[in-house]
Amino acid sequence: MKVIAVNGSPRQKGWNTVTMLESALEGARSAGAETELIQLYGLDFSGCLSCFSCKKLNRKQDGFCAIQDDLTPVLASIRENCGALVLGTPVYYGCETAAVRAFLERLCYPNTKYDKARTSLFPRRIPTGLIYTMNVSQEVLADYGYEAQFEKTRSLLERMLGPCQLLLATGTMQYSDYAKYESEMFDPQARIKRHDEVFPQDCERARELGARMATEEGS
Repeated sequence: MKVIAVNGSPRQKGWNTVTMLESALEGARSAGAETELIQLYGLDFSGCLSCFSCKKLNRKQDGFCAIQDDLTPVLASIRENCGALVLGTPVYYGCETAAVRAFLERLCYPNTKYDKARTSLFPRRIPTGLIYTMNVSQEVLADYGYEAQFEKTRSLLERMLGPCQLLLATGTMQYSDYAKYESEMFDPQARIKRHDEVFPQDCERARELGARMATEEGS
């Protein structure tokens, strides 16, 4: 099995989201899977252009986006080679990053058949996972409406690709040096302490997620 992880954070090395994705892939490899990490912010691509090529009655192929850019081979690899998919994103204003939203449009819309059942045209069911990292605390998730947004995206992946597990890392470090940036609303020492003590536990949960995904089948 090949497990593909997609990093939807512009921070591509050493930070929260990519570290958790790397942990998930480490867990997948421990279960015998082949792995690949894709950096969305290293690609030049757009979201859906509403051309409706994927909805034409005379289309030659189902489930393919007509746009040709850096995301095209990534989508082809997911369709053809992926046995499990895990997507990681920081939370920006209560939502996934812009790159992740564009990726989801290109991945899911061509695979949505306009029949009454909204049938998925993805060729098989595969395990999926969503990892969110965020600077807010666990206690305010519901107050900010984050949980509803996360569930909306989780259910989309489950409907289009396969069973989707959700993993949240809250209260993450935002700056490497809080003294250089606006940070009055934070307690820098508490953030550093949480990063040292709690974030490793988040990464361990990501490793466990990756190992599970590598051994599960879509249903």
